[in-house]
Amino acid sequence: MDSNQRRRSQRIYSPPPLATRAPLRSLGQVFRRPGLVNGGCSSPPATRHGNLGNNSRKQFFFEKKNQKTFTSKAHHWGDAGGARAYSASMKSPRPPSDPRAQVRAPRPPAPGGRPPQPSRHGAQHHGGATQTPSGAVWLYGLHPVAAALQNQQRRARRLVLTEEGEAALTARLPPPWAQSHERIERARLDQMLGRDAVHQGIALLADPLPPPPLTTVLERPGPLLVLDQVTDPRNVGAILRSAAAFGVAGVIVQDRHAPEETGAMAKAASGALESVPLIRAVNLSRTLVALKAAGLWTVGLAADAPALRGTALAERRVALVLGAEGAGLRRLTRDTCDELAGLAMPGTMESLNVSAAATVALYELTR
Repeated sequence: MDSNQRRRSQRIYSPPPLATRAPLRSLGQVFRRPGLVNGGCSSPPATRHGNLGNNSRKQFFFEKKNQKTFTSKAHHWGDAGGARAYSASMKSPRPPSDPRAQVRAPRPPAPGGRPPQPSRHGAQHHGGATQTPSGAVWLYGLHPVAAALQNQQRRARRLVLTEEGEAALTARLPPPWAQSHERIERARLDQMLGRDAVHQGIALLADPLPPPPLTTVLERPGPLLVLDQVTDPRNVGAILRSAAAFGVAGVIVQDRHAPEETGAMAKAASGALESVPLIRAVNLSRTLVALKAAGLWTVGLAADAPALRGTALAERRVALVLGAEGAGLRRLTRDTCDELAGLAMPGTMESLNVSAAATVALYELTR
């Protein structure tokens, strides 16, 4: 073998030194197949000669079809991580991610960091009114506030008046008052109570009245009113106003299906919230049984019943039961009443608002 043949043999079969070996190229560069690189195997198997020949290329494509063979070869080639990535991608291909479906979880605060601060607009609700402090209610209007200031059971917190409101309250109820007042602008008061509140420049922040027990109410003279799931606070307030006008001893509502004491209720009651006891009963049917045991005659108001005659009930103490508008009395409440009665209406209207019906019925009972 001459020197030229010896040099050619060394160039073909002898590996180059490690220091001069070229860096490994990616599969896409070796085979011109970008899909193999995207599959997860980013580095080619290193051969003894540093390059893959035609036979090795055919062997690789054969091994690609056999996942187990490719994995074992990848471990032999020193690219186990690439083989695992390729194996995982062949088992469960990842669907294209939708950036709209990704929701970033809120980052927890750092230890010792400042807690998230509430928004400065968080103290307002619908209507532009400032949120009422917990356990208190805003009463507004001349008559509700004047009656609340005269009620010793009412605990006042804050009294705000405009210049015109102070003059009107002074004419209605001369000072000193149970609560010292603050001067306020009408725009600020509108913001506090809401634009829909007819406050007349007078507002009182106070605690709700504690409901009295039924035994205390039974000691008062006059009939009683029982409301079966009347949920509108303005209707309840109007009924309280009529109850005060006709000398009703108290109004009983269901605890779960009745409005809480609000400024709108007090405004519709026009001061009657301070003089007529409002009782909350958990079970209305049992309350009716207790009223019957105390000697009261329970009369349920129904549209399909005979007309109410006050003269026939002149010798009885009556508890008048009214249902919600539309639904009327519930079946159990209706069955618990001693009798049912309606209102004589010769006109074309078939029914009245519940507060108007209560007024007509109370007039018939007390005339």
